Amino acid sequence: MHPQTSLALFCKVVDNYGDIGICWRLARQLEQEHGVAVTLWVDDLRSFRRICPELAIDHEMQQVNAVTVRHWRDQDGAFAADDVADIVIEFFACDIPPGYIKAMSQRTQRPVWLNLEGLSAETWVEGCHTLSSPQPLSLTKYFFFPGFTNRTGGLLHESSLQQERQAFQQDPAAMAAFLGRFGVTPAEMTSLKISLFCYPQAPVAELFAVWQRNAKPITCLVPEGVAADAVQAFVGQAAAAGISATHRALTVHVLPFVPQPDYDKLLWACDLNFVRGEDSFVRAQWAGKPFVWHIYPQDENLHHVKLNAFLQATTAKTGSLLAFSLGWNAAAKESVDWSAIWPQFEADLPKIAELSTDWQQKMLANGDLASNLLRFAETVR
Repeated sequence: MHPQTSLALFCKVVDNYGDIGICWRLARQLEQEHGVAVTLWVDDLRSFRRICPELAIDHEMQQVNAVTVRHWRDQDGAFAADDVADIVIEFFACDIPPGYIKAMSQRTQRPVWLNLEGLSAETWVEGCHTLSSPQPLSLTKYFFFPGFTNRTGGLLHESSLQQERQAFQQDPAAMAAFLGRFGVTPAEMTSLKISLFCYPQAPVAELFAVWQRNAKPITCLVPEGVAADAVQAFVGQAAAAGISATHRALTVHVLPFVPQPDYDKLLWACDLNFVRGEDSFVRAQWAGKPFVWHIYPQDENLHHVKLNAFLQATTAKTGSLLAFSLGWNAAAKESVDWSAIWPQFEADLPKIAELSTDWQQKMLANGDLASNLLRFAETVR
């Protein structure tokens, strides 16, 4: 891809941190690894700043990590053809401004217009990946799907990620120093370390009750505002960042939201990761550790179809992980006895970690999403 290629990425924040998390990672990688001039349009700068502290929420336009960030409000006015990027991406079918679309049609060389879809392991995705869709004003939109096979766009993955992860995980002092920033003690470093990121309906209170009776100590790290009711009940006060409490075998630390590179380190440093949505779900797969996915809920339990598709596709699983994942997402056909499921799942964690490494290699063979996207854009320009 030519270094002067420009790209506009439009993001409307629906899931507080997932949407912007994906778009921010993609924008940075396109700029840093491919020399693309990226403009990221975002409608919710407050959510964005939780994962990117250097962002100013009162600026209409700013440069962050060499990416131009625009506050996307109601820019329904006219755009000039010169305002339009070479590649235009709408994330997850958000409606980009009509004036921008009109300006796209006025460019001498029409931009490549992509709808970057949500991640799914469902088989129909392969048939829809890169399909074209004629649009008004003689424009064409293409559907681009991330995915888990070589007939999809693959997953977001920076070129240096594996090397950085391995160096960090092979340095116990670095991991201890990192977790020590959040109050994790040297004694707690020898416990079963769990990061917890989930939606409000997750059965956290029930799991906390089981973990308190665990034979091995457990240290649970929870971002502020996540599982708020269960965490507040456990710590006995408002669950603000920096608060911690211990009851029997379980210690809970409340963490501040951290920049994305530090969230990666959190996943790398823990023995088990609970993740949600799409962004942290993908990062957990690159961490090489066991994880449990809390999928974004949809009406009529449509999300259970996506959950089951992934559980069938992944090779990094055991029977206990399947049972735990279905229970965690309220997708089990029978009532869930966490006191029975947890011990078997905990015993299987070393095996799941081994399988996770094999799964990583399968995913790496598909190439990374950013490179695959630019390669496709070249073919249709």
